Amino acid sequence: MKPFLFLLALLTVLNCKPKSEPVVENQPEPVKVELNTTKGLIVLELSDKTPLHRDNFIKIVNEGRLDSMLFHRVINDFVVQAGAYDSLKMAKMDSSDLKAVDYLVPAELDTSLFHKRGAISAARTDNVERGSAALSFAIVQRGPRSDSLITSDEKRINDWLQEYYFIHAEENKMWKDSLLSAENENNWRQFNVLKDTIRSLAKSFEFTPYVIPEHHREVYRTLGGNTHLDQNYTVFGEVISGMPVVDSIAAAEVNDRDRPLENIYIISAKVLE
Repeated sequence: MKPFLFLLALLTVLNCKPKSEPVVENQPEPVKVELNTTKGLIVLELSDKTPLHRDNFIKIVNEGRLDSMLFHRVINDFVVQAGAYDSLKMAKMDSSDLKAVDYLVPAELDTSLFHKRGAISAARTDNVERGSAALSFAIVQRGPRSDSLITSDEKRINDWLQEYYFIHAEENKMWKDSLLSAENENNWRQFNVLKDTIRSLAKSFEFTPYVIPEHHREVYRTLGGNTHLDQNYTVFGEVISGMPVVDSIAAAEVNDRDRPLENIYIISAKVLE
């Protein structure tokens, strides 16, 4: 073979040699938390898309703040909720302990996270910035939704969003400031009066409505969930094991305030290694 032909063949072989794949570092596994309840074990997986809520939940678990915490609000085909201030745990806490958990976690409303059955949703008050309670959380237990109910829920989502965007528009700063003032002073009577006025004014406020994605709709139709809470309450994880336990909690007999007649509580909570 002539030298230049040999060199050309060699170059061709070298160029055809498979290129090495780029090295991809292993992504860390999502954090998992085990709730040992009086009805059985529930395992949660926390979302890395909501790092403030993830880290806060890890913190309160490691501090033992969920141990002995009641499921204080149980509504079959809706939610089971724990972490209220009237819980067995709270009754034993002194003022310094109560103060340590008296804060809000800033809202983290990721559009890919939604209130499907098994989702972990942060509870909150009607505060201006939609911040979440430090301790209280709910597990979505509701079953499948019909298309008509999903569409109705979409309107409810947008009613809340319209009010939120109205308050946060620059031209309506006076309303936001007034609400914040009433909120900071714990003047809830004034807060509610202001909210009623704002709710009426916001009805004509223009904004881009939220549209429930079709793949979310399909999950709501088949698996279920609390559609109307999307984009207004923070979802920060989901149940990956123990939904039958959640269902057994939801089936408990309750009083007129949705509190189980027989105490159901988290015996202990731990972060799984």
